[in-house]
Amino acid sequence: MIAFFNETSFVFPYHKNKVKQWVKQIALSEGKKIGDINYIFCDDVYLHKINVQYLQHDTLTDIITFDYTEGITLNSDIYISIERVRENADIFGVTFEQELLRVLAHGILHLCGYKDKTPADSEFMRTKEEEKIKLFSL
Repeated sequence: MIAFFNETSFVFPYHKNKVKQWVKQIALSEGKKIGDINYIFCDDVYLHKINVQYLQHDTLTDIITFDYTEGITLNSDIYISIERVRENADIFGVTFEQELLRVLAHGILHLCGYKDKTPADSEFMRTKEEEKIKLFSL
């Protein structure tokens, strides 16, 4: 089951059932299936506290993915800072909606085993994000 929660005022710009189907499609395209995925939309302050408390990182980030995957079944709490998504959209010259899709896919790709700690891994992750975004049709 895929669920969406808000810890900040935020209006989800897409039909949620369509996004749920897309997320399932991403998982299937990687040989995985969806278990329980919780997307929690928050602000910078909320996500920064989580980053410091659980990861000991005193930085702002757009997404934190807690991986509870069992075998091929993806389970996770995925926290997304709406403020970071908005800022990154401006930096990358894309719409907020496009950047949100990238981040939604990014969390699932982490669950599928993709990393982004090295420049090469980050580049490959970006390629996978673009591949998965193309699966989403308005």
